[in-house]
Amino acid sequence: MDIITSIKNKKINVFFLFLILAFIILIFTKLSKEYTNTIVFSIEKVNVPQEDVILNDSVALNITIKTHGYKWLKYYFSKPKITIDFKKDVIKKDSVFVWKKSKTYLENTQFGKQVALLNISPEVLTFRYGINMVKKVPVILHSDISFNPGFDISKHYILKPDSVVVVGPKAVVLNINAIQTKRLVMKDVRKNILETVKLKLPEKNNNLTFSNNEIQVKASVEKFTEGTLKVPVKIINVPEGISLKYFPKEVSVAYYVSLSNYNTISVKDFEVVCDYNKAINNQSLLVPELEVFPKVVKNVKINQQRIEFIILK
Repeated sequence: MDIITSIKNKKINVFFLFLILAFIILIFTKLSKEYTNTIVFSIEKVNVPQEDVILNDSVALNITIKTHGYKWLKYYFSKPKITIDFKKDVIKKDSVFVWKKSKTYLENTQFGKQVALLNISPEVLTFRYGINMVKKVPVILHSDISFNPGFDISKHYILKPDSVVVVGPKAVVLNINAIQTKRLVMKDVRKNILETVKLKLPEKNNNLTFSNNEIQVKASVEKFTEGTLKVPVKIINVPEGISLKYFPKEVSVAYYVSLSNYNTISVKDFEVVCDYNKAINNQSLLVPELEVFPKVVKNVKINQQRIEFIILK
């Protein structure tokens, strides 16, 4: 019984082997024959002058070719295209670039010897163009960054580069005043920041070029603490002939500062003033305002909200 089964299996294997060989022979026979067909070739534009922008990107060529089956395979597995060099293949006329090449020229430059080019449609291509505008615009960081309690950036975020150059049609570029980054999300930060962030470029920007598509974001992160100082109050814009007596003479100013800068902060770095012209509803009350404070401090606030005064006769 086992012998009969073995013989049957061998017969089946031999059958499938001959079937596969027959299929391979059929494929090679088909591929060795010549076929004629018309396919759409897209246009790849190279060496376009920087001062010009091509406005009609949808231009394509219908090309009829005759070649062997195996040559056709590459057109089915990859998008066929014709390369047009704007330095040598086109002529500039009025407001368009004109391309007109013979079948023989295309055969010799962009097709192999075993490909016969039978027809081109259209025979002439025109590319409308506009004058480019070059504009430098700032980059704006779009971020959602939170810090571990007691930590913050010591100075400010550094963007490299902090601006990008936009090149494109004047009518489009004029409306671009800044480029925003994609959202940078970081949570519980306690170390220095060094991140690469993509730019949020216009979605339909085929006619625009940008000097960068991403930037680097840097920031020094330090341990912060709160400080308070008693700062003298100064009254300004008091009319001549009027003498004031006011209380309190100094107010408490609270601020947030890095540990490295904590000992560098002093009272002389702050200036608190009250403007007599801003007296509240002609009452004997003034609002203290912080006129001067160090750049290295954050979240500065005056704890005293009102200054009382009386006019001395």
